Amino acid sequence: MSGQAILEAKAVALRYAGDQRNVLDPFDFTLRSGETVGILGPSGIGKSSLLRVLAGLQPPSSGAVSIHSQPLRGPHPRVTIAFQDPSLLPWLTLERNVAFGLDFKHQPRLSRAERQRRLDAAIAEVGLSEARHQYPDQLSGGMAQRAALARCLAREPDILLLDEPFGALDEVTRSQMQRLLLKIVHDLGTAAVLITHDIDEALLVSDRILLLGGSPARRIGGWTIDLAKPRDDEVSELGRLRVEIVNALRRASPAHQKDEAHAA
Repeated sequence: MSGQAILEAKAVALRYAGDQRNVLDPFDFTLRSGETVGILGPSGIGKSSLLRVLAGLQPPSSGAVSIHSQPLRGPHPRVTIAFQDPSLLPWLTLERNVAFGLDFKHQPRLSRAERQRRLDAAIAEVGLSEARHQYPDQLSGGMAQRAALARCLAREPDILLLDEPFGALDEVTRSQMQRLLLKIVHDLGTAAVLITHDIDEALLVSDRILLLGGSPARRIGGWTIDLAKPRDDEVSELGRLRVEIVNALRRASPAHQKDEAHAA
């Protein structure tokens, strides 16, 4: 059950320097504690740009983002982001890669004991305690992605932002990572925003799904999924939602919009 609002975006718009056109039209968004929101949309629509704004990595051109009702003016210690590439440093062990995020400039100073407690807890949460002294070239793709998630978790985030983190994994490993995400949200109460191109992935892990479309990008659809997790056996209901989303994505595609413009 999701709780209080912890991240809010109000009338957030984005345009790049030297371009008068918006990439993202004014956009409102609320994320609640313990909630997972999946964001879908055609390639190049601006999903990753939106995630960078929510992470404080890029200021919006207009509007505002707040965390716990406080303005977000840059990277925040309780907001972490994971990408498709785990970006592990090859000369560091898994444990030291996980510790790397604790040294970022905006992170609070920790005692040695507290630092080790966080590392132990994060590595255990993703099931890599036995591999903590291995180097990245000794890890499988799934293990490397788990290590990247542990690096985020060591910062004890309130919000986990995920930019297609499982997109390069094989189907079995991807399913395992989806279940790990469900476990993390359940165990730690972390809220998550997942950018994905995989409709089935969004349906399996999300409490809500938002669809971006148009040019500039804007929210053109949304679904709330009131089904218990895991949802592997909810074939009928998820199938109905999948058809709705596929049809909405078709309507949001640039090719479909171009055809409609010509028809008009």
